[in-house]
Amino acid sequence: MEEFVFITLRDDPSLEETAAEWFHSKWGVPEEAYLACMESYLENETEYGWYLCLDGNKIIGGLGVIENDFHDRKDLYPNICAVYTEEEYRCKGIAGHLLNMAVNDLKSKGIAPVYLVTDQTGFYERYGWQFLCMVQGDGEPEMTRMYIHP
Repeated sequence: MEEFVFITLRDDPSLEETAAEWFHSKWGVPEEAYLACMESYLENETEYGWYLCLDGNKIIGGLGVIENDFHDRKDLYPNICAVYTEEEYRCKGIAGHLLNMAVNDLKSKGIAPVYLVTDQTGFYERYGWQFLCMVQGDGEPEMTRMYIHP
């Protein structure tokens, strides 16, 4: 993994618009929503950050931390969101490294536990996440799995 560079958006704020566009292209959430969250982080209004993996100057993986990732358990926060690794870079430990980076960064700021929602089983457990409960996603007919990282 030494050819990849892992950073927070604060490490290189010039990537803000590129990152917002990249996350939007993966998840369909409006770029403006990403930009608003990123701006709050860059202006030190929140410690809920954005974490990126770069191959050269290309974003190949990333995730964010937000208050609530579109579910009914508003009492369970903050939430890891938008975890994504480009398909050709998967199975190289990138997402796991980003997850650990975010959890450790938040813990260093006194923010724990951290939560995430996913339909995945087996992946997050490898990185210390534990199944917590089922939650109702906003506008979703099916319940979704919520994990906690203590």
